[in-house]
Amino acid sequence: MTRVPGTLAVLLLDQQAAIEVALACQTFGTPPDGHWGDWYDVQLCGVGGAGASVALRAWFDHGGPAGTFGLRATHGLDALTTADTVVVPGTGDVHADPPAEVLDAVRAARARGARMVSLCSGAFVLAAAGVLDGRTATSHWTHTPTLASRFPDVKVDPNILYTNDPDVLTSAGLMAGIDLCLHLIREDLGAEAANAVARRMIVPPHRAGGQAQYVESPIPAARSGAGLGEVLEWVMARLDQPIGVRSIAARAGVSGRTLIRRFQAELGTTPSRWLLDQRLSRARELLERTGLPVDLVAERSGLGTAPNLRAHFAREFGISPTEYRRGHARFSPVSNAPESRLAVSEP
Repeated sequence: MTRVPGTLAVLLLDQQAAIEVALACQTFGTPPDGHWGDWYDVQLCGVGGAGASVALRAWFDHGGPAGTFGLRATHGLDALTTADTVVVPGTGDVHADPPAEVLDAVRAARARGARMVSLCSGAFVLAAAGVLDGRTATSHWTHTPTLASRFPDVKVDPNILYTNDPDVLTSAGLMAGIDLCLHLIREDLGAEAANAVARRMIVPPHRAGGQAQYVESPIPAARSGAGLGEVLEWVMARLDQPIGVRSIAARAGVSGRTLIRRFQAELGTTPSRWLLDQRLSRARELLERTGLPVDLVAERSGLGTAPNLRAHFAREFGISPTEYRRGHARFSPVSNAPESRLAVSEP
């Protein structure tokens, strides 16, 4: 054990993601069965003080109407300045700062030595308070470009699940928030306590890799709408074949240099990078949806051999193909066995 858990203040803000507030309460609110000794004293801290209602957003739907419900704070913002740990769930607006009194309370908590923790877009609140200046931080991969743009003094890493400084920690999306909360329990109270909470929540006590494995990588549409569409379709139908930049250029009827210029103009990337992304996407799909052995996944995605596939997954996602399948499989190994056999026999 590295510290006594002490008081854990959860900062409540209007239009926060309700599920992340609930996550903090679920993880830290009650010790698991059989736990003896210290546990966290959770306090819900809002602008209006104890008893004030905060409107939390039940879901996000890209700017349209969203369901909300109220949660009553148990403490005011002054409790942040005396808390041992401050947890900031995702903010409702990544383009605007919270009220000045909130930022003042966050700064005061940090100045007093409180451990600061953000879940998903809660990093924007810590960044607005200056807590993340000069530090590495992360958020959900859809928000990291905005975080980097709004706060240039923050070293934004879009690929990790959470940061691991002793006193200032940030996390990516919802599941990464669970990862970080379990990490804190592990640091404070040991692996046994963290594993017990993970079992209660029916989640893995630790996930390998970073959030790059969750980023979508669809086939990008050509920006100019001119020319490359047919070539891209031709390539996608032959990903398992030894196609390279030279083959693509020949199909397009242009030189290699011209092809590179057209890819940059229409897709914003190079032919080789685009081809690798599509093969990795195909490999991910095969790992998720079939029981094919790793060597066949490598072959059918055009990545050649199992060692080559593993090397690419380690470099791009920080995880092995087997670990990726374990965390993302959309089939039952038993019920999908016939599908796996059919997949192996496909031409």
